[in-house]
Amino acid sequence: MQYMLLIYNDPALEPAYGTPAFQAMMGGYFTLNETMKADGVLRGGEGLQGIETATSVRLRGGKVETMDGPFATTKEHLGGYYVIDVPNLDAALKYAAMIPSVGFGTIEVRPLMDYNPAGN
Repeated sequence: MQYMLLIYNDPALEPAYGTPAFQAMMGGYFTLNETMKADGVLRGGEGLQGIETATSVRLRGGKVETMDGPFATTKEHLGGYYVIDVPNLDAALKYAAMIPSVGFGTIEVRPLMDYNPAGN
């Protein structure tokens, strides 16, 4: 089953770019990537640019509306994601707990919809 690991962080709690703590965190991400590749579970993943680059779109009354930034107001921002293919939720949780920013952020684990189940 495929799961998306959504990485939410509070920018105020993240290590500052260019600091040794930031380099250590990034090293943890590179190590995790290699672990998931070696385990054969990694299907994709990327970091996202900051919320200041986001545009939200919605349709209201037949008109498309766009807004700068994310729709939700929260201290934690979606900063990246992984898509993994593992046998069950317990395995997905194991990899989520290995994400370096889990110590100061939140990792949301969600199964992906399967619109083409086997045998169809």
